[in-house]
Amino acid sequence: MKEFLVELTTTVPEGTDAAEVDRRRAAEAVRAKELAATDHLVRLWRPVGELRSIGLWRAEDEAELRADVLGTLPLWPWMTAVVTALQSHPNDPGRSGGAA
Repeated sequence: MKEFLVELTTTVPEGTDAAEVDRRRAAEAVRAKELAATDHLVRLWRPVGELRSIGLWRAEDEAELRADVLGTLPLWPWMTAVVTALQSHPNDPGRSGGAA
């Protein structure tokens, strides 16, 4: 699987019932755990003081990531995503074999 850096910003539509927001947020937590268990969600961060998330995700390609992974998130209809495909860096200390 390929790795992607994904920045997600959620904007709740005006007038949305608070109970609906709470329901979707609770379902989002459950779905995130499921995606982590299938190795699609690797890491997830929230910048200090911001209401957006930055995550390391895995999928076969960007189309699968958007449709079959991110698209299954309950908050996805309210999200904007910036997706950056990643490749291994020769000096990555976590890379198998390390730098030469």
